[in-house]
Amino acid sequence: MDNATLVLRRMIELIATDVAAWVQLFSDEAVVEFPYAASLGRPERLEGKAAIASYFLATPGTFTNLRFRDLRVIESADPSLAVAEVHGSATLMPMNAPYEQDYVMILRTEDGKAVHYREYWNPLNGREHLAGAAQ
Repeated sequence: MDNATLVLRRMIELIATDVAAWVQLFSDEAVVEFPYAASLGRPERLEGKAAIASYFLATPGTFTNLRFRDLRVIESADPSLAVAEVHGSATLMPMNAPYEQDYVMILRTEDGKAVHYREYWNPLNGREHLAGAAQ
């Protein structure tokens, strides 16, 4: 997978079903950013594959039944850049609360691996649940 759009599509498929395989899409030095996460007391930046894995391997315990729909990929003339909009639905645990979120995802790749991933989402959606959820 040399094209960022293909990597991003694969990321969206795997994050809900196989986080360990999802992590393998990243380079060892990759960076993940969540610009609005600090408002929930969560990290804004993860540096390195180990930090990314540590953070995201807890995701299935927080977001159960995670599903994405209405994926819209905005094509770029740069094959190493992908931008997408997608809607996510899940159940937040342990509160068993419904969660709906719209995301904007920006991905840069090198040699078929994610090197920089930035995810924008509304911190007000599920705020009362996410602020206390396990990281």
